[in-house]
Amino acid sequence: MDNTDLFVCIDHVGLAVPNLDEAIKLHTEVFGWRVLHRESNEEQGVEEAMLGTGDQHVENAQIQLLAPLSENSTIGKWLAKNGGRGGIQQLAYRVRDIDAVCATLRERGVTLLYDEPKIGTGGSRIQFAHPKSTGGVLLELVEPAASASH
Repeated sequence: MDNTDLFVCIDHVGLAVPNLDEAIKLHTEVFGWRVLHRESNEEQGVEEAMLGTGDQHVENAQIQLLAPLSENSTIGKWLAKNGGRGGIQQLAYRVRDIDAVCATLRERGVTLLYDEPKIGTGGSRIQFAHPKSTGGVLLELVEPAASASH
């Protein structure tokens, strides 16, 4: 796979938050974002909301608010490690073919967290690259569901 084919764009930035309703209120009432999608993902241990601005087209980025469903979830542990304060938890790159991108990244020495992609927000397929092999950033790879608006 050619380097220029790996990523489409930055899909979203994931923000860990201690309280999803409070974070939504801040981002919608103060910052002017709007809720595009909200769901609970039991497998990932999060309640999440995708927020966007303007007309959502293929080039529009989004932010994802992630609140833990339990203290033992990945987001719960992240918040505990960071004194209960929210913050940037991950950066997500949109991809067209997650299987091909994962294979290429593995060939290049990147450690991926799952053997196979999992189901993420809105039915997307997701995979994470470990921060130890990405310069300290938790990278999420997102292949949007076929029905996604972007």
